[in-house]
Amino acid sequence: MSKPKVLVARAIFPSVLDRLSQHFDIETNQPDEVWPKEELARRMSDKVGAFTTSSERIDAAVLDACPHLKIVANMAVGYNNFDVDAMSARGVLATNAPDVLTETTADFGFALLMATARRVTESEHYLRAGKWTKWNYEMFSGSDVHGATLGILGMGRIGQGIAKRGAHGFGMNVIYHNRSPLTPDLEAACKARYVSKEELLKTADHLVLVLPYSASSHHAIGAAELALMKPTATLINIARGGIVDDAALAAALHSRQIAAAGLDVFEGEPTVHPGLLKVPNVVLTPHIASASVPTRLAMGNLAADNLIGYLVNGKPLTPLNPDILKK
Repeated sequence: MSKPKVLVARAIFPSVLDRLSQHFDIETNQPDEVWPKEELARRMSDKVGAFTTSSERIDAAVLDACPHLKIVANMAVGYNNFDVDAMSARGVLATNAPDVLTETTADFGFALLMATARRVTESEHYLRAGKWTKWNYEMFSGSDVHGATLGILGMGRIGQGIAKRGAHGFGMNVIYHNRSPLTPDLEAACKARYVSKEELLKTADHLVLVLPYSASSHHAIGAAELALMKPTATLINIARGGIVDDAALAAALHSRQIAAAGLDVFEGEPTVHPGLLKVPNVVLTPHIASASVPTRLAMGNLAADNLIGYLVNGKPLTPLNPDILKK
């Protein structure tokens, strides 16, 4: 009996491929090419399953070219590359990889906050350029993290992880805004207080964005929101590109409307707005918040577990559209 066909759309750990090959006839992409939509659809056309990353857009056009497809497993917690409604309409299961990256991503978010507040990369560029010739009392003076007000927009698992690091590790005053407040016990664990979005913007010394991307969160931080922030504030985005209006942010950084920003995600990534590349007061990283070896391996294994769980055992671990399982 032939094995079900599965496409692995990007390079992944050999151990994950070994697991998948025990159950499926897999087509791989270890050279890690980023295929155009037409090529992705062509390669998926005879597959029942696909292993994807956030760079593969799964929309109606791709799905219509793949009549055998039953599941697409994303190796990411975010899934704005999926048109979930279109997948549900065609009976295709969508899964993601939550939880396994929470602590690693929270670690990175706090590292990015600290690097931004203390001007770490800006000062490194200065040193590497041979400009450090003497000490000066205000040379690369940044802002304190300990005891400052930490604002979090989007208080899911990762947001809570950042809140705990700030409150318990650095004695920060934590405020947050979310679609709805946390339960009292979760607020107590984070030492966090719910505020309006306007108060969050006006009060935070360091504002961290951890909300999921959707049509309603597109440009949640734009020119109007940046204008409400303190001129000494920093903005950290580890959520998704598109949540921040990158053009407005570049202008705010250039005019010093806010002090600095730290960005791991960008609109239209891997392309970065040219204005962000020209200003010195920004820390830029290429979407690596979950990039520790143990965590990336766990993400890959969870995506594999979803493929095996659904196609072999009929029980996916983290379905995004579980209603199709009832059909």
